[in-house]
Amino acid sequence: MAVDVTTEIVIRRPVAEVAAYAGDPTNAPQWYANIRSVDLKTPPPLAQGSQMAFVATFLGRTLSYTYEVVELVAGERLTMRTAEGPFPMVTTYKWTSLAPDETRMTLCNAGTPSGFATVATPLIASSMRRAMTKDLSALKRILEHR
Repeated sequence: MAVDVTTEIVIRRPVAEVAAYAGDPTNAPQWYANIRSVDLKTPPPLAQGSQMAFVATFLGRTLSYTYEVVELVAGERLTMRTAEGPFPMVTTYKWTSLAPDETRMTLCNAGTPSGFATVATPLIASSMRRAMTKDLSALKRILEHR
């Protein structure tokens, strides 16, 4: 069974600012509650093919995984796919300008749990939705109070 969770939030900042901050993986531990660290495996700037290693906690477990950028459209969309890790996942950020100083950010995570996690797919999806909603709220607080 696949997991496909999408959340979004409106941030009172220009799309270029939101995309630059959220699209920089080194900022992830500041706004993702579950991400502990990010190590760039390829040199900046971020581009298609860039890789980064993440360490995160989720449902009480520590997870290590590597994302690879598969699509990057500056100021519009960033799509990353796990190149290594326990849970094959695709993460997409989308940024839409609603007004000069207002951006809708959409966060989508989709994947297929394997092994024992397959029986917990509904729990994983609801936990992901809660975490993603909190993460986007944290991102909004950070960017709107800069």
